[in-house]
Amino acid sequence: MKKLLLASAAIGLCAGASYADEIKMGVLLGFTGPLESLAPAMAQGAEMAIKEVSDSGKLLDGDTVTPVRGDSTCVDAAAATAAAETLVTSDGVKGIMGAMCSGATTAVLQNVAMPNGIVMISPSATSPALSDMEDDGLFFRTAPSDARQGEVMADEIMEKGLSSVAVTYTNNDYGKGLADSFQKAFEAQGGTVTISTAHEDGKGDYSAEVGSLASAGGDALAVVGYVDQGGSGVLRGALDTGAFETFIFPDGMVSQTLEDNFGSEIEGSFGQLPDSEGQGMETYLSMAESAGYDGSSAYSGAAYDGAALMLLAMQAAGSSDPKVYKDKITEIANGPGEKIYPGELAKALELIAAGTAIDYEGATAVNMIGNGEAAGTFREIEIKDGKIETVKYR
Repeated sequence: MKKLLLASAAIGLCAGASYADEIKMGVLLGFTGPLESLAPAMAQGAEMAIKEVSDSGKLLDGDTVTPVRGDSTCVDAAAATAAAETLVTSDGVKGIMGAMCSGATTAVLQNVAMPNGIVMISPSATSPALSDMEDDGLFFRTAPSDARQGEVMADEIMEKGLSSVAVTYTNNDYGKGLADSFQKAFEAQGGTVTISTAHEDGKGDYSAEVGSLASAGGDALAVVGYVDQGGSGVLRGALDTGAFETFIFPDGMVSQTLEDNFGSEIEGSFGQLPDSEGQGMETYLSMAESAGYDGSSAYSGAAYDGAALMLLAMQAAGSSDPKVYKDKITEIANGPGEKIYPGELAKALELIAAGTAIDYEGATAVNMIGNGEAAGTFREIEIKDGKIETVKYR
């Protein structure tokens, strides 16, 4: 009888107990492909947020969180879909921080995330087409749409007194979307786009493309491309032939690779990328430096924020089920509530558990403006003494 009573008591205790689980989170980026130089710092940003939450032991029932990487290749939709399928069906991830490029993101959203009910937060897919795409409330992004980047780009050019621009763009959703939004904004301000023409990535020779751009002419050449692929190929051809002296670089071109490979050859050229300033970014940059990577690399802070938002939303929903926690993401991002910055994720988990509202500012001053869109700010850069220097924020 004594043994029976002990066994019954043990069963009763087990029935009321909570057990920690391992939650897996996908980190789906273009580790190979035309933006492979940007992917490492983005992955490290996301994984820093994941580790911060996991080490705290404060998520849900003390759950741990493990990142699982997948390679979207950035431009191969089939490869991106296959990588996402593996993350979801084999690894069992509860959310995907990614994808990286707009075309790959669209493919993953439509072919994997929606059919499986998986939340995606992209730190860098900026195509305006994603704004109105059906997503079942599963897709968010921590970088602003290129509809806004096109306007910022036009403003910069007009302020520098340039009235005519030739445009080359990578032939995909990102390139065409940004080229179109820029042309619309620039022409609305009285500027002239002398030519807007696509280039293909992966070519060894861009002399034909450069010839067409040179024939059209312009005060500057806007290179709406990828720094690890065709964008640099067109830039090299334009420099070697003397077709243009001033270049405009949107986000896909701004990285250490641009500085390393071209440096003083592009002196005085300029551009922009989604980025932020203030307490959140300063803290994140310091954390990244301590961790041994460059937090100022494009979209690194946005990747930290993407991972953090999903995990904090899980806490607010009391569940790691994406179909449940997706409804808490905008609430966490916009508040109102106590502001939360990088390095304060354990504090945020405690506040949420206690029923206290938070307003996640993160590294990039996150604010959602509908349909999972981030409002965002931009960092204007200029090449000075062969180095990428920050001019101001817009």
